[in-house]
Amino acid sequence: MMQYFKGSFIVAVIGLTLGFLIGGPTGLFITAILAILEVSLSFDNAIVNAKELNVMDTVWRKRFLTWGMVIAVFGMRIIFPLLVVSVVAEINPFSALSMAIFEPDQYKETITSAHVNIMGFGGSFLFMVFLKFFIDNEKDVHWIERIEDKLTKLGVITTVEAGIILVLTVAVSSYLEHTHGAEEAFAFMKSSVWGIVVYIAVDALHLVLGEEDDTGAVIRTGLASFIYLEVLDSSFSFDGVIGAFAITNSLFIIAIGLGIGAMFVRSMTIMLVEKGTLNEYRYLEMGAFWAIGCLASIMFISTFYEISEAVTGGLGATFIVLSLISSIKYNKNEITE
Repeated sequence: MMQYFKGSFIVAVIGLTLGFLIGGPTGLFITAILAILEVSLSFDNAIVNAKELNVMDTVWRKRFLTWGMVIAVFGMRIIFPLLVVSVVAEINPFSALSMAIFEPDQYKETITSAHVNIMGFGGSFLFMVFLKFFIDNEKDVHWIERIEDKLTKLGVITTVEAGIILVLTVAVSSYLEHTHGAEEAFAFMKSSVWGIVVYIAVDALHLVLGEEDDTGAVIRTGLASFIYLEVLDSSFSFDGVIGAFAITNSLFIIAIGLGIGAMFVRSMTIMLVEKGTLNEYRYLEMGAFWAIGCLASIMFISTFYEISEAVTGGLGATFIVLSLISSIKYNKNEITE
């Protein structure tokens, strides 16, 4: 197993050293905490990535594991926060970078002021991912059977996923209007609708770029899967990036710490693909998607009630561990029979 994580440990040593050089012992400690936070929040991300990579051709798989990592670390952990600050503060990205270096408190305040917008977009996109997986009338393997069986039956209704999320969005917006004002409610509603639109657009790419399999069903090509995984990774990253500012104001320590975590998630993804773990453990994939649903719910709730990242990561990990235990029990029963 260690062969998969060798590169990640090397990156971790380099990253922790940089954290120490930037912020001393405190910088080293915070970098380590952020790396752990990123890994704890991304177990489900690794499993979903592995599912897509299983059906990707070799060329696009390598591209995702190389270019995708560059986008994940530099794009989402450095450029994305700078762009958010640029838009909110109405300044250019270079001024945002200057603010991050010389006025970290103002930088933190600016990016956290966009919390409602970011959580609305990320939450609705992940809700679509969650519901699209379970609301499928052809799905015949269930983990939490009483719930999943009912969700499966909803698959006969066209675009029911978007309808469910729009109802949730209206409910949260109405509550926000009473507690935080009409401006916050409108910002949440607008960003949530964009999350749904972006998911539909990305999902539709497989119809444009896809190819038919032996059964006539359209499957994603490498490019469509690449784009889907990048947007999905971005949605997963929102919570970690925003939560990191509760720990430190340093853009660079945040980027290093979350980057270390992203490398371990990459190693975990490669291991899951090459060892065929998803095929070996029957319910693991379902546990990951329940964790995604949990994260999406927390993102919506966090627009009006603060929830610790430790709780978020802990709940996601719990779903995955329980699904793994259920899978092991199933395998033992199959051997016994």
